[in-house]
Amino acid sequence: MRNLFEIDPWKIIETNFDPNKQKQAESIFSIGNGSFGQRANFEEKYSGPSLQGSYVGGVYYPDKTRVGWWKNGYPEYFAKVLNATNWIGIDIKIDGEHLDLNSQKIKHFHRELDMKNGLLKRTVRIEFNNGKELEIDSIRFCSMAREEVAAIAYSVTPINFSGNVKFTPYLDANVHNHDANYDEFFWIEDSKKVDMQKAILCTRTKKTNFAISTAMRYSFWEDDELLQIHPNIAQSDFYVENNFEHFLTKGKKYTLKKYVAITSTINHSEFDLVPKAIKRVREAYITGFDKLKQEHQAAWANIWKSADITIEGDSASQQGIRFNIFHLYQTYTGKNAKLNIGPKGFTGEKYGGATYWDTEAYCLPFYLKTADPSVARQLLIYRFNHLDRAIENAEKLGFKEGAALFPMVTMNGEECHNEWEITFEEIHRNGAIAFAIYNYIRHTGDTDYLTTYGFPVIAAIARFWAQRFNWSEDKLAYVMLGVTGPNEYENNVNNNWYTNYIARWCIAYCLEVNEMSEIKTAHKLDEREINKFKHIVENVYFPKLKSTQIFLQQDGFMDKEQLNASDIPRAQRPINQHWSWDRILRSIFIKQADVLQGLYLFEDHFSTELIKENFDFYEPKTVHESSLSPCVHVILAAKINKLEKALELYLRTSRLDLDDYNHEADEGLHITSMAGTWMSIVEGLAGVRILKEGLYIDPKIPQPWESYSFQIRYQNRPLAISVSQKNVKITNLGKELLKCQLKGIDIEILADDTYTLELNQAQ
Repeated sequence: MRNLFEIDPWKIIETNFDPNKQKQAESIFSIGNGSFGQRANFEEKYSGPSLQGSYVGGVYYPDKTRVGWWKNGYPEYFAKVLNATNWIGIDIKIDGEHLDLNSQKIKHFHRELDMKNGLLKRTVRIEFNNGKELEIDSIRFCSMAREEVAAIAYSVTPINFSGNVKFTPYLDANVHNHDANYDEFFWIEDSKKVDMQKAILCTRTKKTNFAISTAMRYSFWEDDELLQIHPNIAQSDFYVENNFEHFLTKGKKYTLKKYVAITSTINHSEFDLVPKAIKRVREAYITGFDKLKQEHQAAWANIWKSADITIEGDSASQQGIRFNIFHLYQTYTGKNAKLNIGPKGFTGEKYGGATYWDTEAYCLPFYLKTADPSVARQLLIYRFNHLDRAIENAEKLGFKEGAALFPMVTMNGEECHNEWEITFEEIHRNGAIAFAIYNYIRHTGDTDYLTTYGFPVIAAIARFWAQRFNWSEDKLAYVMLGVTGPNEYENNVNNNWYTNYIARWCIAYCLEVNEMSEIKTAHKLDEREINKFKHIVENVYFPKLKSTQIFLQQDGFMDKEQLNASDIPRAQRPINQHWSWDRILRSIFIKQADVLQGLYLFEDHFSTELIKENFDFYEPKTVHESSLSPCVHVILAAKINKLEKALELYLRTSRLDLDDYNHEADEGLHITSMAGTWMSIVEGLAGVRILKEGLYIDPKIPQPWESYSFQIRYQNRPLAISVSQKNVKITNLGKELLKCQLKGIDIEILADDTYTLELNQAQ
């Protein structure tokens, strides 16, 4: 494990500035509030390596697909998460020289992300070329209490001089996307207005016509005294600023408090956009920085009250899980039905799109167990609202009769991913959506959702699978050809076990739900479909290794050279950055859980012995070069009592970005896999399962840990679980009797009561 930054249970801390780590730090120290977010770029000018990033939820641009050879079915565009107006800017000049950490001598540097309070803080002491020293202290946050507001307190203290310093707070929409396919500028300027101590800048996306208004106000203080200033105002294309010079007295602290409001047509009409931005920023200015910060911290305290996971005895593990939970809540709060969980959140622009199968497979379990059921329901209705587009996507590929293929990447339900082996072949994403509906139902019992919204989606997915299978006269079974499973280091394979298994399960689940009396007659499957579906369910082919319980990842898997990941020289890892694609595809190495993904989802279908045999076969061949891989392996490793392996992979998933295992943190964080980190503890080490029959808990604890504890919801009833080396405690935080199974023992816990079981007693 290589720690990029210091270990602290509640903070990420950087004490030695390294320009080579700046882009990684910009991702890791990012802040957001579910509506918008900001990479940890410096407020002042910085001429070193940097990826400037300010992002607004739901706003995107359809960047024209760039491929060398167009194929039928390719989407016309790739949806880009847009870099929007830079709202943090505060330039500082002394004697005409810009403050720039890439140009001046840094005598002290301290940056920290305070996850408990949702604050990004920085203290820097700089020596200018003329020998003058200046100390900078900054605090900023995106308000969790006012979701269209952000604030910055930017302080400077002259250390060895008194004299004039020039301040320039500004808004700048001259921003580009690093990953633009054709280096296109994606914005049009609508309007701008700048006045003394305030300004507003309104921009609009080309093609998609999303409009954003960014408004700022600021005040200037000497210690606790508000100063009257008379700034100059200036503007140019896509840019507005105030600038003023002030005489600073040696040793005195001067603070510019900048307030920002960001409104968009995601949430407001064209008519309301500017007035709402002006209103929000005026309210923030009147409220003041300290009160805004108190509100923000109170909102985070309320989140942590139920969301926190505590780990005693391992500070690296503790920091890791809090880092993951923190960024999950910065990305998605569940308050806005129009938004979803992007793979980079508000930390970078790579991948694009707002929705991947990650949401259903990894994020939904997190929200099912930690939030009100309405949040998970909202995520699923998001897919229901895109059903017509999913049917259109399938029609483009030749499917018919209402078959639906949900997109691999989307903003509005339309496919916008254009790598053929993913767009056309990684179709197991359909199964994740159907399974998410099933998972939601067994967590909540919400049959109204199932009959009104869920069944139309399940039936359309089942129709797709029924057409995607074809009958093999050679095998006398249904086979599925030309797919890419979860292991994306295998393309265009036949009979990927996971895809075949989840497809068959989807069809069987559709038949089961179809029999419910609540399903309206008009929506039910006709007799022809029922008969076809039943024949498929009974006759699907699954590749298997002879004389074992091992399911083969796909046909021909054993033709590969049977190596383990440990055989790869360290200098060649990760292989996706060192090997040719041809070499990767011909190798045995697995990017992420594939067969094991199926054993995780359908654990109750298989014996522990079978799971262990498959785990022992596949995990050594897995290079874990997908962020989604380690968490599934943690859950299964804990299931089969491989606690050392579970802890090793838990640290990998929880610190994937913190320690930059895959050397790509500079591009943004792996937000959706962070929900998998939470699953590693709750479903993995704690062994929490919610099945049709009820709640099951089978906790285990790795040796280095003294204890761990967390809260979940079961059927929207809160409970707390605490596990130590000696015992496990279940506390019923609800008002009704709680029934569950703990370590194979059926127990009942009264409201506000705690049940304690000695772990040696349960062995």
